[in-house]
Amino acid sequence: MVRLHPLAPIPARIRDEPGADRGRRAGPPPRFGHEGRPVNRAGLTLGIETSCDETSVAVVEDGRRVRANVIHSQVDLHRGFGGVVPELAARDHLERLPRILDLALEQAGARPSDLSLIAATRGPGLVGCLLVGTGMAEGLSAAWGIPLTGVNHLWGHIYAAMLAPPDLEPPLLGLVVSGAHSDLVRMPAHGQFEVIGRTRDDAAGEAFDKAARMLGLGYPGGPAMDRLARSGDARRQPLPRPSLEGLEYSFSGLKTALLYRLRDLGEPDDQTRADLAAAFEVSVVESLLEKLDRALDAEPCREVVVCGGVAANTLLRKRAQEVVGDRARLTMPPLELCTDNAAMIAAAGFFGGVHPATADPSLGWDG
Repeated sequence: MVRLHPLAPIPARIRDEPGADRGRRAGPPPRFGHEGRPVNRAGLTLGIETSCDETSVAVVEDGRRVRANVIHSQVDLHRGFGGVVPELAARDHLERLPRILDLALEQAGARPSDLSLIAATRGPGLVGCLLVGTGMAEGLSAAWGIPLTGVNHLWGHIYAAMLAPPDLEPPLLGLVVSGAHSDLVRMPAHGQFEVIGRTRDDAAGEAFDKAARMLGLGYPGGPAMDRLARSGDARRQPLPRPSLEGLEYSFSGLKTALLYRLRDLGEPDDQTRADLAAAFEVSVVESLLEKLDRALDAEPCREVVVCGGVAANTLLRKRAQEVVGDRARLTMPPLELCTDNAAMIAAAGFFGGVHPATADPSLGWDG
């Protein structure tokens, strides 16, 4: 295993490759062209993702074809705490990232001299975690003489869908649902996003996690809720469906309804817990898709994307197909690209233009 400080990360396997140390001779990283694009964009992009509790490095060809996508999940590290502990997450990224970089390059059959761009998540996310990834990216850019761009993690989820059908292009309508975001966005062109709806309080993923804790399912809550709901019947324990004017979401009232129902029930048996999980899931999914349906009716679009960690939910994937129907082509990333990964960061970096690789934990869609 390779152990390196992220600011000087040249894996031992490739330390002597031609060009591996050219940045040290050449000085600062290369500058970008006048249009804000890397001087040489063709070829392979190295993606780095460390925004939360997945450590990932990927190599993507021409922004479309995944040559390697190595992901390490920290779920086991944080399980005993019931959620992500930021300091532990950052330390684990620091320890594992050099080895994961080495594995990604090996799986892709790539050398530093084959890379034309490095793309690293710059936000939003946990600041300590982001700094590990951007620090490594800056070190690689300087050491290898390769252009560097910072990537908006939210954009990455949209671009994860573009790694599935090779002809998916904007304009498109996107529903991005994750632990921290439930956003409806229009994407008229690469690197351009207009938010038309978002949550007023909890995101869908956060709501699933909190509901899972109420039901005694532990961490991570989303997948556990999905599994339990499959054996439940939502009709036996119906819960209210959140509904706001316009395209905004709110899940705090649904959470409260589940809490009060559990208090009324006392100690529910396993079947009742499954019924409650199914009812909660139905309420969240139907609320999400109701607004997507409205947005598609208001301004028809040929391409619709549903993405983010919650897009791995079984019911959401099924119902999204039914709601969109033949009005547009629906694209959802494969399950392995729904959660955080570096392939989506590489794709977003390739298509999204050049941005500073400065960590910004509160970065929004316009950043």
